Amino acid sequence: DGLDPEEEVTDVVCDEAELKDGEMMEVEVGDHNVLLVRCDGVYSAISNQCTHYGAPLSKGVLSGQRVRCPWHGSCFNVKTGDLEEYPGIDCLPCHKVKVENNKVYVSGQPKRIKWMGARDQAVLHTIMLLGGGAASLMCAETLRQENYGGRIIMVSRDDLLPYDKTRLSKIMNAEINLKTVTFDDGLIQCYDQILIATGCRAKSLDCPGADLENVLMLETPEDARCIHYACMGCRTVVVGTSFVGMEVAAYMINMASSITIIGSSELPYQKTLGPEIGKATMMMLEERGVMFHMNDAIAEVQGENRRVKAVKLKSGITIEADLLIVGIGVNPNSEFLKGSPIRMDSKNYVIVDKYMRTNITDVYCAGDLTSFPLKMAKGQNVSIGHWQIAQAHGRIAALSMLHREVELNTVPFYWTVLFGRTIRYAGYGEGYTEMVLKGKFENMKFLALYIKDDEVVAASGLNVEPAVSVVAERLAEGRVITKAEAE
Repeated sequence: DGLDPEEEVTDVVCDEAELKDGEMMEVEVGDHNVLLVRCDGVYSAISNQCTHYGAPLSKGVLSGQRVRCPWHGSCFNVKTGDLEEYPGIDCLPCHKVKVENNKVYVSGQPKRIKWMGARDQAVLHTIMLLGGGAASLMCAETLRQENYGGRIIMVSRDDLLPYDKTRLSKIMNAEINLKTVTFDDGLIQCYDQILIATGCRAKSLDCPGADLENVLMLETPEDARCIHYACMGCRTVVVGTSFVGMEVAAYMINMASSITIIGSSELPYQKTLGPEIGKATMMMLEERGVMFHMNDAIAEVQGENRRVKAVKLKSGITIEADLLIVGIGVNPNSEFLKGSPIRMDSKNYVIVDKYMRTNITDVYCAGDLTSFPLKMAKGQNVSIGHWQIAQAHGRIAALSMLHREVELNTVPFYWTVLFGRTIRYAGYGEGYTEMVLKGKFENMKFLALYIKDDEVVAASGLNVEPAVSVVAERLAEGRVITKAEAE
């Protein structure tokens, strides 16, 4: 019948006057869920599903020409669909829009192919990426998108490619000499520019019995599977009350026969989310039978036949246990840089500038093992182990390698899930002096604003989407939220 099977659907979605400037709404075109936006008097349309976890962008925050996801803070340009902030990886498809007789028409066949360059054999230049995590992945992708034609070599000790959850790379005994890398199997590889992105690894317990079987750490998908099966019907002890420890404990509640959490501070999340939220989450877990021993630490892990049978605390208490899970922080994988001229801070994080450059020409560093200047913290050097930060670092490093100097300007955004409820957090709250709390944690609905020097430096929230994204967007624009405004 001569009809093109790819014939696109075009629908009238609204009257021209329906949206004002700076407004957006969700519309359906054929079987596509579309975000319609009016910006500077012009209508545009992009896919409404965030490329990270499929959140509806219509429930997010529109600011100028970009929309920020309500769930995890990814940002997209509403005119081009381009990704402007991670953790999303892919750009969004755009739909054709036309306005005729005061009606807005949107076409169904979205177009989106992000252009990628390829290897050009004539280019005799090599970039080496040490580490196989988010920073290396985004660096490689950005280099090809920016038409770099040289060799890209990615080196990873892992046999998995980066997927979604932050996995910490393992240490590589690589010697860094001038423009060559020597690997522990004797291979020597030359490079012109190098990205060090070897990440961090979980700290192990430093006490007798720490090497017994059934002392587990969560670093890889394989570890996660081990913990899942090992905790079934077992007396389980978790040491560490940061995000990992609390998430693992909450996950195991209907599986382990008992759960005891040992924390070194007075309350969970004391430094990050603050004592109020720490106390409320602690009560949530206690109501489900979890025992807490705070302001304490493990003095000895006692075993029988190489397996854990009890944990002795510094306070003198002994807790019977079949399984011990350790989540007490991380150490940077930077041992192989000792003795090299690369500058590190007192905790052995690699110091970089806002272009991800180390103090050595052509050596860049990105991801969890960096100490980098955070623009929203007035350029103070910080170390933050978030997936989204590592992605942003990788992109900036790639642009710097190509001598396109773009400054790092990202607002940290992360989330933690307890019992299927997501607490979102944006900003950098370390050293905050007071908190303004809206709502109540007990009612499972709150927004906390963290204040330092009379300004909001971070926000956390539960069931108040897109409030945390609104704060993130304000911080990204460099606009101050005063304490008075927070109240």
